Amino acid sequence: MTGRQRVVEAARAVGLEIEVREFPEGTRTAEDAARSIGVGVGQIVKSLVFMTDGHPVLCLVSGPNRVDAARLAVIAGASNVRRASADEVERATGFAIGGVPPLGHAQRLTVYCDRDLLSFDTVWAAAGTPRAVFSVQSQALVQACRATIADLKEE
Repeated sequence: MTGRQRVVEAARAVGLEIEVREFPEGTRTAEDAARSIGVGVGQIVKSLVFMTDGHPVLCLVSGPNRVDAARLAVIAGASNVRRASADEVERATGFAIGGVPPLGHAQRLTVYCDRDLLSFDTVWAAAGTPRAVFSVQSQALVQACRATIADLKEE
């Protein structure tokens, strides 16, 4: 099963019917994705993996935002927080950086959602490859991922 198929199946399993769109020019960065899709960069979901006391967690972050590791540490109740390496990301999610989706991962992850994503009705997330994305209502994404809404961004 391709990464894209895994994302579609994972979405269906939690009651979401998604339509994956391919962009040959790529959607690897939030800026690339926004430009390709024709939306504001704030509507792009960055699926970022962090290691919290050695355990991977997923942060769903609005395109222009950066995760504040100190805030994440408090939210996750962790003393040591850092960005996951490319290998750690792939082990935790089953996907390579640039195509990590918000669901359909290799293992069950704790998910935190950047509050700023909820200011948009519709957001766009990676669908398993650096060229594939899907749109989803922000509230539906939070529910599907069982995400905890949090103030994650650096000020």
